[in-house]
Amino acid sequence: MSTPRPLPPVVYHPAYSATLPPGHRFPMEKYARLAQVLEEEGLIGPEGLHTPEPASFELLAAVHDPGYVRQVLDAAVPPNVERVIGMPVTRGVSDRVQAAVGGTLMAARLALRYGLACDTAGGSHHAGPMSGAGYCVFNDIGVVGRAMIDAGEIRKALVVDLDVHQGDGTAFIFEQEPRVFTFSMHGEKNYPVRRGPSDLDIDLPDGTGDEAYLAELRATLPVLLQRVQPELIFYIAGVDPHVSDRLGRLALSDEGLLARDAYVLETCLPVAPVVGVIGGGYDSDIDRLARRHATLHRAAADAWRSGLAQPAG
Repeated sequence: MSTPRPLPPVVYHPAYSATLPPGHRFPMEKYARLAQVLEEEGLIGPEGLHTPEPASFELLAAVHDPGYVRQVLDAAVPPNVERVIGMPVTRGVSDRVQAAVGGTLMAARLALRYGLACDTAGGSHHAGPMSGAGYCVFNDIGVVGRAMIDAGEIRKALVVDLDVHQGDGTAFIFEQEPRVFTFSMHGEKNYPVRRGPSDLDIDLPDGTGDEAYLAELRATLPVLLQRVQPELIFYIAGVDPHVSDRLGRLALSDEGLLARDAYVLETCLPVAPVVGVIGGGYDSDIDRLARRHATLHRAAADAWRSGLAQPAG
């Protein structure tokens, strides 16, 4: 039996916030601010934040094209690929994405040990086997799921992707892998145009609000858990379904996001350990955005205090 802890483990690396050109649309500063918000709100346990090791070339190249991985690690990604990614892959960005994959790996292993763990980054679900896309350079859940399946750490995983954008990269990575079930619930008319082959996709119309969103989730998730019987659940808790998100097109409120995260955890944790990653969220006010991302961590702390988290095995 693991020693009880007062709060679930939280993973963070200072490299999560890389420097981008002034005025860039991606809110890179949100990761550092989120760690500060968690400290301010008392959502970090006495052991402090867990710092991951950067992902290795070998780990990344088991999922992504090795030539592309080498370009990223050398900060030598061609301009046409950078345009698809949506940001320059500088040395700082290269360090960031290696740390982010390492963070999801650490969080996943902590989740197996303690029943629940959360990262302060992760959910880069648009990166596919050949390259990155949509602000995603490497697919952290793709890399980590593949590594843990191959190493025998888990035999079956479920991806619950509630980012507002379809998890196309994750779907392509696991298209031929029956041991990883990919579920994505997202905006019907949002990015990407070319959708990946998830095991289950649910398209939501523009303007979907709390009641309809939660009803769809409640009708779907328990059935999936019974069907898949996972040993680990990856939860992408994107906050871009929020009504004020500038890339979202859905209409969840603050209360709706919290109800969503609480429901996912209270439904999933009795079945299998959960690793939570923050996914997407876009707001020009970094403090407001970081506090919105902290919703996952608030729900995780509540679930932990309720005794829902159970270690694997």
